[in-house]
Amino acid sequence: MTTSVQPSRIREILAYRTIDLITIATLGVAFGVVFWGWGKLYEGISTLAIFGFPPSAGLLGGPWLLAGVVGGLIIRKPGAALATELVAASVEGLMPGNQWGMSVLASGFLQGLGAELIIAVFLYKRFGVVVAVLAGILAGSIEAVYEWQAYYPDWDLPYRLAHLGFFALSGAVVAGLGGWALTRALARAGVLDSFGPGREAAHEV
Repeated sequence: MTTSVQPSRIREILAYRTIDLITIATLGVAFGVVFWGWGKLYEGISTLAIFGFPPSAGLLGGPWLLAGVVGGLIIRKPGAALATELVAASVEGLMPGNQWGMSVLASGFLQGLGAELIIAVFLYKRFGVVVAVLAGILAGSIEAVYEWQAYYPDWDLPYRLAHLGFFALSGAVVAGLGGWALTRALARAGVLDSFGPGREAAHEV
């Protein structure tokens, strides 16, 4: 039994089509606007009594991880998850009133990297719900560690571990399950006919 990837498959994975690049840009812009809007809601929601335990704010982090997961699930090529998340972060950073400025690029890179690494582990061959959830978890975990240094340097270890757990949970549910469900919905609507999810949805009919 061999796990090697055939040369033709490698070429297929690496070769970006024009539609791939356009879709990365389109998704990135759309999610960037969503990120900006969620940032505005976050300012108020994170102050609610239910989030009186500061690390629990990690539960609100999942929406910022969606771009990388969805981009990776749709485009299915090396760098797609990272690129989609970075484009989204760039758009968010440029939107008026963004409270974090262009520092969101660091978060976008790390979040996209987390999703990218999981998809790469599966050699860009598996894109089911398990892969999506794992991508969301790693993206959230890496972002949590970054935020300890950037925003919460005074937190002790229990606070940091709690924050990591909350962020990973949000990544699993919102970005993982949510991103997978969104990709499936778009595929069934016929929006992704030129991509793997669209072809898979057609076979299910």
